[in-house]
Amino acid sequence: MKKFAIAAATATALTLTLANAAFAQQPAQAPLTVAAGEMDKATEATKDTWITTKVKSDLMTEKGIPGTDIKVETNKGVVSLSSDTALTKSQKDTAVMITKKIDGVKAVSADGLKTD
Repeated sequence: MKKFAIAAATATALTLTLANAAFAQQPAQAPLTVAAGEMDKATEATKDTWITTKVKSDLMTEKGIPGTDIKVETNKGVVSLSSDTALTKSQKDTAVMITKKIDGVKAVSADGLKTD
């Protein structure tokens, strides 16, 4: 029985030693680094959502602009405006001007806005 106990203790010690060596060789990514990356993505998405909402709101309240007909999409601060109905050149220019004034907007693409 003593021999079995000694053999079991030796096997356990060797297993733990080998397991420690195996885990020590694997580089681990710090949890805080992963969390920080996810927070950056979430913050960016929140900013884009805020920009989109603000642009839509400002376009809807501007007289002479068919705000309900203009689609707004934001990706990393770049706002894309598009429409299925035609706008005048003046309406298009005004929509772009309003969009550019909003905090956080890096660029405006109005190629999708149809004009007469």
